[in-house]
Amino acid sequence: MVATNDRTVTVFGGTGFLGRRIVRHLRSHGFRVRTASRHPDRGHRLFGPDEPQLQSVGANIHDERSVAEALAGAYGVVNAVSLYVEHGRETFHSVHVESARRVAAQALRASVDRLIHISGIGADTASQSRYIRMRGEGELAVRAAFGDALFVRPAVMFGPDDAFLTTILRLLRQLPIYPMFGRGLTRLQPAYVEDVAEAIGRTMQRAETPSTIFEFGGPRVYSYEEFLGAVAHQAGLAPRLIPIPFAVWHALAWASEMFPSPLLTCNQVQLMQIDTVSSPEMPGFVELGISPHSVEAIIQKMLSNCK
Repeated sequence: MVATNDRTVTVFGGTGFLGRRIVRHLRSHGFRVRTASRHPDRGHRLFGPDEPQLQSVGANIHDERSVAEALAGAYGVVNAVSLYVEHGRETFHSVHVESARRVAAQALRASVDRLIHISGIGADTASQSRYIRMRGEGELAVRAAFGDALFVRPAVMFGPDDAFLTTILRLLRQLPIYPMFGRGLTRLQPAYVEDVAEAIGRTMQRAETPSTIFEFGGPRVYSYEEFLGAVAHQAGLAPRLIPIPFAVWHALAWASEMFPSPLLTCNQVQLMQIDTVSSPEMPGFVELGISPHSVEAIIQKMLSNCK
């Protein structure tokens, strides 16, 4: 039985890949949790029927009144809403900037004590990538609306049912010749999603904390080629890795985006050209007393669970 401290935290995006882990880790730290999403039935499927310590409510981050209702009486808020592929009115700007500002402004109006905004490593208003640029603008918008906001920038995250590691594993099994993005030199520092969720739980629980940016990367930095090799080795595979120029990937993405549900987007190709490595100057897992899990260790758990 988890002890409860009677402080409620609203989690926007609480049914997503990271969000649902944040909900569970907040509960393990004793918080009451209100999961806010456009589809509260998903919350009920994930966490069971509502109870005093854990509730799923309907909320639309594009609507001020809806956001305000989800924040009523909350001690803290985590904005874990993210968008990786734009479609219709759901754009990087509408989600990562406008809605982020809306959540922060309503949190201030509701006298919320603590706001944690989930961004991403490399967030930069000057980036050529529209996704990364909007992440950077979103951070500025949140800070302007809620001066004491805390920012969490995870590296690319992995774990069971993700869209990253499980996809790579599946493709490595299916393709004896694996096409790499470029020459495989892009650097990445994958972080285990449960470690990131635990870090957010600890951050919410900490005593008074000034506005801080945390960057969470895993224990090892890989080149993309090294990462593919490590994953293949753990899975007992030996594919041939073939470099494919980024110009080819951009052309494929351009063609793919002509369809309603593109398999590849130009934004995704751009992201594969940018290193995502945590800065040693930023606080991270170490400052929160967390020893991050390696990709290799979690792959073994994932593979054993599939047997």
